[in-house]
Amino acid sequence: MKEEKGTEEKDLGFRFVQHKNGELDLSHQGRVVTHFNRSRSASIMNKMLGRSFEEQQIIMARLTGNYKRGNERQSKTKEG
Repeated sequence: MKEEKGTEEKDLGFRFVQHKNGELDLSHQGRVVTHFNRSRSASIMNKMLGRSFEEQQIIMARLTGNYKRGNERQSKTKEG
């Protein structure tokens, strides 16, 4: 993991493997959680191309549905 001065990239524990046949597996904490076919895989890889490690982690979290667990903003309730 490359770190720049003054910044630290967050590793959310997601990894991807693109197979020779073009399919894509996303894993979290070493366990495969999502599998994509060739056409969907190409679309995902295009989104991740040129993104930072942290941005790739967020994309993978959203694709697996494991995004913002426990740290969502609380909605403000109207009073009065």
